[in-house]
Amino acid sequence: MNSSGETVAVVVVTYNSARLLEDLIASLGPGLDGLDWHLTVADNASADDSVAEVHRLLPSAQVVEMGRNAGYAAGINAAVAAAKPHTAILVLNPDIRLRPGCGPTLLANLRRTKAGIVVPRLERGDGSAIAVLRREPSVPRAFGDALLGANRAGRYPLLGELVVGDAYYERESAADWAAGSAMLISRECWDKVGAWDESFFLYSEETEYSLRARDAGYVTRLAPDALAVHLEGDSKVSPRLWALLTVNRVRLFRRRNPAVSTAAYWSALVLREVSRSLRGNQASKAAAAALLSPQRMKQAPGPTWGL
Repeated sequence: MNSSGETVAVVVVTYNSARLLEDLIASLGPGLDGLDWHLTVADNASADDSVAEVHRLLPSAQVVEMGRNAGYAAGINAAVAAAKPHTAILVLNPDIRLRPGCGPTLLANLRRTKAGIVVPRLERGDGSAIAVLRREPSVPRAFGDALLGANRAGRYPLLGELVVGDAYYERESAADWAAGSAMLISRECWDKVGAWDESFFLYSEETEYSLRARDAGYVTRLAPDALAVHLEGDSKVSPRLWALLTVNRVRLFRRRNPAVSTAAYWSALVLREVSRSLRGNQASKAAAAALLSPQRMKQAPGPTWGL
């Protein structure tokens, strides 16, 4: 251990991620410079060379082979359970690249503010900013998104779930939850809040975890001086994944709200996806069809969902 007594468990879940791993792992040294850290990868039965690439690129890394596509939350839970002793957990998507000094900045913020979860500022590969902070899902925010669009609605706390505006990202900010592609979680928070909910399979698991952490008194915060690049995944382009993302939003809302509110929230999502599908958006067309299908709404998320 270093003089601070801190060790960070870096946790990554892979699924056919071989092409992304070299740049991710190359970024860990500069991004975590000055910290003691170790990498644990949970692989969801990749058909490519993901496992071999991890062993080649970082022989000291631990690999947990799940034996099936168990989902994102299950992979995180398995990796954390298998990781060597640690005082904090850095969850990273395979398409994240840490900028130099990101890790120490996150950890310093985590300890100074006594937060449970701290996230960095994120940029796309082209350098444009990604809004990572979120407000708790609500009926007015769902309708605001449907009628105004996420970016416009996000400028008004009552109407937007997405937190939009430079002022929120230029200073330390707290939020109800944050995008889960890169987040540092204190071990204390993990032990108190428990593991991630594996029933979502993919999408909304970080929302559920962050809200559960908040309910237990652990705040989610942004460290604006910590920076990472997110190449972003397939939900933006895959109709089936966007449909699963949308249905999981309803599933999570239903768990935390009465039936009448859930019906209104569902209606707002239907409005959003139908209106965008009429403009030719194929992902929204798939999401609208899923929302309007009782069978799809009841189907448990998993690798064959929607097929």
